Amino acid sequence: MTRKVTLIPGDGVGPEIAWAARRVIDASGARIQWEVVEAGEATLSRYGTPLPEHVLESIRQNRVALKGPITTPVGGGMRSVNVALRQELDLYANVRPARTLPGVPSRYQGVDLIVVRENTEDLYAGVEHRVGRDAAESIKIITREASERIVRFAFELARSKGRKKVTAVHKANIMKLTDGLFLECARRVAAAYPEIAYEEMIVDAMCMKLVQAPENYDVLVMPNLYGDIISDLCAGLVGGLGVAPGANIGDEVAVFEPVHGSAPKHAGKNRINPLAMILSGVMMLQHIGEEEAAGRIYRAVLAVLEEGRHLTYDLGGNATTGEMAEAIVAKMEAGL
Repeated sequence: MTRKVTLIPGDGVGPEIAWAARRVIDASGARIQWEVVEAGEATLSRYGTPLPEHVLESIRQNRVALKGPITTPVGGGMRSVNVALRQELDLYANVRPARTLPGVPSRYQGVDLIVVRENTEDLYAGVEHRVGRDAAESIKIITREASERIVRFAFELARSKGRKKVTAVHKANIMKLTDGLFLECARRVAAAYPEIAYEEMIVDAMCMKLVQAPENYDVLVMPNLYGDIISDLCAGLVGGLGVAPGANIGDEVAVFEPVHGSAPKHAGKNRINPLAMILSGVMMLQHIGEEEAAGRIYRAVLAVLEEGRHLTYDLGGNATTGEMAEAIVAKMEAGL
């Protein structure tokens, strides 16, 4: 049965890496029919919004989307499409795996962990206002419902993936009410999963320990803002944002996207590493039950990395985005 999937190419380098991911996924044997829709800067002049309603409707109808990076201006400017998507579609779980890959330069080996980030509230929700002329205030919102939901998601993910430990990350020593509520909820949920070890870590100590010994951690679960920061730290442990896939998952729909931004200065140069987008596609295929196609792509990616002949500049090579994608396709066609 063919599955219809929304494809949002995105801004900057997005269209290039979206094409690369589509090329690889189409060659994998996955039964995908793409519905391509635009969001971001390209739609702002035409529709007056970076996130037109028909884009949301496409995702709701298809229930799954693969999305390229979309530019979010610093400070003023248009609303973040990423935040809007998460809130409009209730994509409450942000999942970002960090795994050491062969041939990818890194100071670490043996890293294999998953960051699970609450996606809908906390300071990152952007509830803020001016206080007079010379101050601004941002409101940190933590609710029992969202906290229990994200911790339960993390434990269910750990159970389904055969993971052994969940670490709740917080700053409850200072933010005793908000992060204290998050921890209270985490402890309540953890009690229902006695086969999975549970621990708690203050966020600053967590950063230090991840740099010291990332191999000691398995699944990390945390409020929104900490998750944004720690997931980038974890990407750095395994070679950078160019190899960091991600997913935003709700009860009804899921959107898969690379962790990195739109890198507008590199747009049109056909030189950006497509692996984060391709690996996000692998996560998408696993989500919709296309396990064989997902495995085929992942094995081909590993083979290309191990061979080292068709790597983009950030990985020490001189291949283009398209050439790296074609090398992955060639490995699949060779029977990997």
